[in-house]
This record gives sequence, structure tokens and C-alpha cells, in this order.
Amino acid sequence: MTVGVGGKTPQQALGGLTNMTASVQPIDLAEYQARIAKAQVLMREQGLSAIYLNAGSNLRYFTGVKWNPSERMVGAVLPAHGALAYIAPAFEEGTIRDFREVDGVIHTWQEHENPYRLLLDMLAGMGLAADAVVGLCPSLAFFMFDGIRRLGAGFDFVDAACVINPCRYHKSATELALMQRAKDMTLEVHKAAASILRAGISTLEVAEFIREAHRKVGAPGSTFCIVLFGEASAFPHGVKHAQVLKDGDMVLIDTGCQLHGYQADITRSYVFGTPSERQRALWNLEKAAQQAAFDAANLGAPCGSVDAAARRCLEAAGLGPDYQLPGLPHRTGHGIGLDVHEGPYLVRGDETPLAEGMCFSNEPMICVPGEFGIRLEDHFYMTANGPRWFTQPSHSIDDPFGLEA
Repeated sequence: MTVGVGGKTPQQALGGLTNMTASVQPIDLAEYQARIAKAQVLMREQGLSAIYLNAGSNLRYFTGVKWNPSERMVGAVLPAHGALAYIAPAFEEGTIRDFREVDGVIHTWQEHENPYRLLLDMLAGMGLAADAVVGLCPSLAFFMFDGIRRLGAGFDFVDAACVINPCRYHKSATELALMQRAKDMTLEVHKAAASILRAGISTLEVAEFIREAHRKVGAPGSTFCIVLFGEASAFPHGVKHAQVLKDGDMVLIDTGCQLHGYQADITRSYVFGTPSERQRALWNLEKAAQQAAFDAANLGAPCGSVDAAARRCLEAAGLGPDYQLPGLPHRTGHGIGLDVHEGPYLVRGDETPLAEGMCFSNEPMICVPGEFGIRLEDHFYMTANGPRWFTQPSHSIDDPFGLEA
């Protein structure tokens, strides 16, 4: 039997978990202010007079306001010079005031009023010229953009990603610490989940345990949870039907949590029972491809070169080529921070140079349709000396968590 897989009841496994969030420091006001100052420098350098930050992770990044986007406009306008201001429905003013970490006037609109007109009035009130260049949040829904554009004749609307991305791509020491703790929490949950596996357990039971385990270590729950057994593990993001575990099945669990908004996302694959020679060979190849990607993550190299390194490793062993199966059907990795998936990406064509503070998943999955899939996913961040793992990669197919290493 694979070391660390099976042998405990859910109650025993949960009993071994403790809250891991003590002494964690959230983002403070000084850091929010530094983010705003950096964005304003970038805006002035690029000729933007203001940017609009819509509800979601971009608004949270600069202001601390946790707000899910909807059909109602909630956001903030950040001018290249001067103070930030908020826009929100009038009935939400008190909640916005409570959530925000950065002060600013809150401009409100009633339900029958047009928020896009209010937004344009805010821009004019900040002294913007009629033909000013205004950056709009890249996550803004098209219907909102269209409504703004129709009323905002004269303004030159552009994608605000040119300002937002250079800020969000490079994580601070506080951001790295929050992600480190979140990933440590999820890795402990992975160990606990492996320990409760038994013949006949369902994927639904395991997913529910993982949600409870994440709460036990101090998270609100699982941000997401994918549990797959056997042939279903060859589908990267799962299938619609639950599975029941049997001896010899490949197990794939991909889950994560968030801590003060910062995300964890870790995948482990191992065998319930004794691995076959084919499972062992492909598991070792997956580990080699993950290491090849890590080794290729050199400062200044394009993000796409990391994906290329993983593919060379797999193709040399006869998989692929490119996205063909058996092989790697998706990119090698994605950026991570306030969003589980954010730019830049470890994928062919992404020429963004790897730079200090960037954070990525490393998950060059092997899919063998009709048999199984193997995804080993850990994350790394770029330092002045190159890449560094947040969590150490899986040790071996026989001892995936290194319990006997």
C-alpha cells in the first residue's frame, strides 16, 4: 500500500489538524497605498489620466474591498493625480465603507439611475480633459463597457491591464507569506485526505472531507475541489459522475483554499494499493517534467520557455507531441495570487520575461485516455536567485508525501 494512503478514519484525520492561521499578517494600509502610488506612476508614464477598477480581484488588490462582480456597477476610479473615489449603489454605501481599506469619497446611484453616467461625471469632476485616455478594468463585463462607451464620447477608453498587470505580477513579501501559509494549509489537508481513503469510498465523500479539513486548518473552506479515481483521472477538470475507489486506481486530488484572499492550488496523484509498472513509469515521467519546467524558470527567460521545457521532457519519452494524447493537453502553469488563475502564464507564446516576485503553478499533466491521468502540481515564485518552491514536490509514487523519506 502506498505510504500515507488509507489507515485512518475521517475523525482521526481531522483530529490531527489544527488552525494554522495564527500570526498571519494581512495586507496593511501602507501596502495598499504603495500599490496605488505605483499604479499612478505607471499611468503617468503611459499617458493614462485615470483607470476604473471594477468589483473583483482588481478592486480588492488596490482598495481592500471584497466584492463579487454583478450586473450592478461597484468599483473605484483611480486618477493619475489625486485621490481614489468609489462608485456603488446607494443602498450598498455602508457596506463599501465597512469593507474598504483605502479612504475615498463614495459616489452613489439609485436603482433607477444610470451608473455609467455617474462614472463619467466622476471623471469630469476629477478634472479630466474631454479627450483623456481612461483605462477600463480588464475584467469589466462587455455590457458595462458598451454602456460607458455609448455615453462617453470623447474619452479614449483603453485596457487598464497595462497598469494593473505590472503591479499584480510582482508579489510583495507579505503576499508571498500569505500564499506560503495557504499552500502549507492545503498540503496538510492533502495528507489528511489521503489517509482516509478506503476501498468503496466515493469521490463525493472525499470532497466533503476536504472542505471540512480546510475549515479545520483555518480556511473558510475549499476554494475548489476536484477528486478523481481511475479512468476519470485522465480528465483534467473531472467528469460529471462520482466514482467509487477500488484497488489499483490512480487517485487525483486538486484543491485549494484562500487566506486573506490569497490562493493555494495543489494537486497530488498516487495509487490506491500497489502501482503497476505503467503507473510507476508515467508517474516518474510526470515528476521529471515538473522538475524540467522548474529548472527552466530562469530570470529574464520568457514564460513560454518553461512550458517548452516540460514538453521536451514528455516528448522525448514518446508522449505528445504538442497537445496530443497521451501527453500534456494544456499549458504547464498559470500565475496565482488573489485569483487562482491569473497572468502571466507558462504557455507557448507568452513572452513575458520571468521576474522577481512572479508566482506560478507547475503542473505538466499527463493524460492517458481510457487509463488514468497524473498531475503533480506545486507552485514556485521567482527570487533574485531564480525559482523557489512554495511546497516541495511529491516525493515518490510509493511515498507521495515523503513520510518515510
